[in-house]
Amino acid sequence: MSGNAAIARGAYEAGVTVGTGYPGTPSTEILENLARYAPEVYCEWSPNEKVAFEVAAGASLGGARSIVTMKHVGLNVAADPLMTLSYITVEGGLVACVADDPGMHSSQNEQDTRNYARFARVPLFEPSDSQEAKDFMKLAMEISEKYKTPVILRSTTRVSHSRSLVAQEERRAPGTVGLVKNPSRFVPIPVWGRPMRQRLEERLVLLKKEAEASPANRIEWRDRKLGIITSSIAYQYVREVWPEASVLKLGFSYPFPDALINQFASGIERLLVVEELDDILEQHVKSLGYAAAGRKFVPGIGELSIDRLRASRAKLEGCEMPQDEPSPFSQDLPPRPPVLCPGCPHRGVFYALGKHDVVVTGDIGCYSLGAFKPLDRMDSILCMGAGISMAHGLEKAGEPRKVVGIVGDSTFFHSGITGLLDIGYNRGRSTIIVLDNRTTAMTGHQDHPGTGRTLSGEPTKALSIEEFGRACGIDRVLTQDPYDLDATLEAISGELEADAPSLIVFRAPCPLKERKRVGMRRVVNPELCKGCKLCLKLACPAIEYQGELPVINPIFCAGCGLCEQVCPAGAISTEGKP
Repeated sequence: MSGNAAIARGAYEAGVTVGTGYPGTPSTEILENLARYAPEVYCEWSPNEKVAFEVAAGASLGGARSIVTMKHVGLNVAADPLMTLSYITVEGGLVACVADDPGMHSSQNEQDTRNYARFARVPLFEPSDSQEAKDFMKLAMEISEKYKTPVILRSTTRVSHSRSLVAQEERRAPGTVGLVKNPSRFVPIPVWGRPMRQRLEERLVLLKKEAEASPANRIEWRDRKLGIITSSIAYQYVREVWPEASVLKLGFSYPFPDALINQFASGIERLLVVEELDDILEQHVKSLGYAAAGRKFVPGIGELSIDRLRASRAKLEGCEMPQDEPSPFSQDLPPRPPVLCPGCPHRGVFYALGKHDVVVTGDIGCYSLGAFKPLDRMDSILCMGAGISMAHGLEKAGEPRKVVGIVGDSTFFHSGITGLLDIGYNRGRSTIIVLDNRTTAMTGHQDHPGTGRTLSGEPTKALSIEEFGRACGIDRVLTQDPYDLDATLEAISGELEADAPSLIVFRAPCPLKERKRVGMRRVVNPELCKGCKLCLKLACPAIEYQGELPVINPIFCAGCGLCEQVCPAGAISTEGKP
């Protein structure tokens, strides 16, 4: 199983009956795999991570075991309920499965979720392979119920997407559901919240003792000249790079198991801490009075690997790091910059925006590729929903150019509505564009409130972006086909000239999800082509340059027709077959 599939299996075996989340690489497949256990487990894609966390918390207060899934930046969105749920406690076990992305393979930052465990004072589990992913999920659920606390299960890209053998077991029978009313436990107004705060610290002391005795933490005694404290996927790398060293492997890594750390550190000559991203373990070990090395030799930026730790070992031992020979088959490969897919409906919108001197605040999605040349029409990206809110801020700050905010359809439902409400309420004048390709494309085509389908594939109401726009106070709302380039140019030009806020919904399905061409394939007539290269400004991977004139690769061409509409010489036409 992959790590994500194993986490889902662990949740199923643990008797989980409710699973919620928002898709985000590298966590997405956890909930997708858990949904396969329906109807025994109810699963949903929630509009965002905060909602998902609160739904799981509600199920937990009723006695049901629940999980909530997200990537690391999603926990920022869910931090509000996490912090207070730690106070009011849970009834049925609740585990937040959070996948970090060291190296930023598909993320806008590489923050370390371990900080949230310490911040919220909740237990943290870190599996290092798929078997542990399943086992630690079940262990985390037991700890959650025993101590009435939410628990974080932290994965990483390598743990989530690597595969290893997993032994399956039977499912635990779910318990009965029914909230037992107890306002002094579940309502954190100050008179009841202050005692909750005290009980939280008392619980942390008990959890520390639990971590010190947990089978998820273990000492592997070998050569005692060097001892390494590590966790998560870094453990696998450590065992390969330092096979002779003694290791303290932390799987139940917060609260810190001080007694185990003391036992290990006092039994070795030299102490090294190997951890991915922040130096959380290292600083704590030093606070216990040990001369631990860590960040001095192990990098804290980017994803760890065997090669990076080999370099760390060479530095630790004062040796030269042997240089690996480059792979001969990779030396002459041409560069392959990321681009929008052939036939992507977003391409025409960015091309049209290139006709205007505007500021474009972008957002999180595959349309972030609009920042690359030759499209070059995205000036900022911050976080989910900020494409709308930042546009409003720039406009109110007095930006002399017109400001355009861009979000995708899933992002709009995730956190764009409140930003649009701000524009409507506070008399903004920005032009907001929603690139609606009818799916959550970047993370693998998951459904959302606008698709008309639930996670389980059941039909449901498809919510209207346009109606939300009008409800937020935006009077100028229009819908446009982004494959019609003239109409797209006209719509954008018209709304940029308006002295009022506007919402343009460019709607066309993602061709990668539809798995079919948009239309007839195009070809270039070399007798008519002038070599002006205007078609190259579309950044379409199907348009190639061979010699003096462009050609269209028939394998890649999706038949969107934008190149035909751009060509001033009429040199591009339909091929005559799909």
